[in-house]
Amino acid sequence: MRARDEIEDPRRLFLVRALASGLFMVGASAGVLRPVVAGLLGRVPKELPPGKSIYEVKGEVFVNGTKATVDTIIGPNDTVETRKGSRIIFVVGKDAFILRQNSQLKLSGGNVVIEALRLLSGALLSVFGKTDHRINTVTATIGIRGTGIYVESEPDQSYVCTCYGISEIEAVEDPSSTEIIFSEHHDAPRYVLAGEPEGRKIRPAPFKNHTDVELMLIEELVGRAPPFMFSGGRYRSPRRGY
Repeated sequence: MRARDEIEDPRRLFLVRALASGLFMVGASAGVLRPVVAGLLGRVPKELPPGKSIYEVKGEVFVNGTKATVDTIIGPNDTVETRKGSRIIFVVGKDAFILRQNSQLKLSGGNVVIEALRLLSGALLSVFGKTDHRINTVTATIGIRGTGIYVESEPDQSYVCTCYGISEIEAVEDPSSTEIIFSEHHDAPRYVLAGEPEGRKIRPAPFKNHTDVELMLIEELVGRAPPFMFSGGRYRSPRRGY
C-alpha cells in the first residue's frame, strides 16, 4: 500500500498549507487552535465519552470481519481492516489511532489496555498513554511509551516516524540493526528494510504522509494535547498526510 493513494480532504489540505506557511504558531494553546481546526475539519474535536470507540469511519471498514459503524466498539484484542478509499479514527483506552486505507491492524492486550499492535499492511498514526506498547510490522519491532508515532508496513520495508517521545526500533530479521530514537517533533524518521546487510537495515527517511493536525485531533480524542503545542516553535515545512 502506498499511503499517498488516499484522497486528500481539501479543507485539511488548506489547514496544512496554512500551518506550513507560519499562519498559526505552534506555541498557541489548544484552546486557541481548536476552533480553527474545527472550522476546517467540519466539527469540534473533543474527548470521546465512555462507551464510545469511533470518532469517524469512512468507506468500508471492518472490525473482526463485521462492517463497522460509528457505534461499533473496538477492544484491545480486536482486528481492524480498511479497504481502498477507507479510513477509521478510533480510541481504545488512552490510545488513539488513524488507520488509513488498505490496512490490516491486529490489537492484543488485557481487558481494557492495548499492549501490542501488529500492522500487517497499510499505514497507522497513533498516540499512546504512558504505558509500554509494542508495534510489529513485517520488517520491524518498535517499543514505545507515551509516544506519537506514524508507521507504514509493506512487505519489503517499514516506515517509522517517531513524531514525539521515545521509541526503540529493531529489524525483525536482524537484532544487530537497532536504534533508540528521542524525538521532539518528527526529528528522526526511519526506514526498516528487508534484504539489507546485517547492522544496516535501519536507514534515515524523510518526513512524509502524516500531519500535525491529525496528531492534534487524535490527542484531543483522549483528552490530551501533543507536546509540540507548547514548544514555542514554528512550523518550518509542510506537515502533509495522504
